[in-house]
Amino acid sequence: MNILCTNKKASFKFSLLKKYEAGLSLHGWEVKSIKSGHAQISESYITIKNNEAYLINAHLKVLSSTSDSDKVNSRRSRKLLLNKRELINISNDMKQNGHALVPTKMYTKNSLIKLEIAIGKGKKAHDKRADIKNRDWERNKDRILKNK
Repeated sequence: MNILCTNKKASFKFSLLKKYEAGLSLHGWEVKSIKSGHAQISESYITIKNNEAYLINAHLKVLSSTSDSDKVNSRRSRKLLLNKRELINISNDMKQNGHALVPTKMYTKNSLIKLEIAIGKGKKAHDKRADIKNRDWERNKDRILKNK
């Protein structure tokens, strides 16, 4: 498993509850762009329309070698490939509990590009501050124990 890009903001803004693996429906130039490391999913999100999941606002850099580089949309919505059962579970959880569906990382698995998505509950400001305090405390504790 080769990690191509991650969404570091997802774990800070959301408490991630359940993770799923989804395939992506991509064009040829998009695959080349992702594998060369020119993908960004930090500002992207996932919606469900007509029982299909879509990755929206993921930015893929248009390569100069693309034949129609002036006509392509680098932020187009891309269809996620999930099982019907998984889609039903995800949509039910989003409707009932008001959770969000966020992409966490993009990676290759057997030469296929996969997207790890997670159901997350939005954090409040005080939760984010508590996480920062805990992270700082752990860092300082490790530093103190290392010096002894």
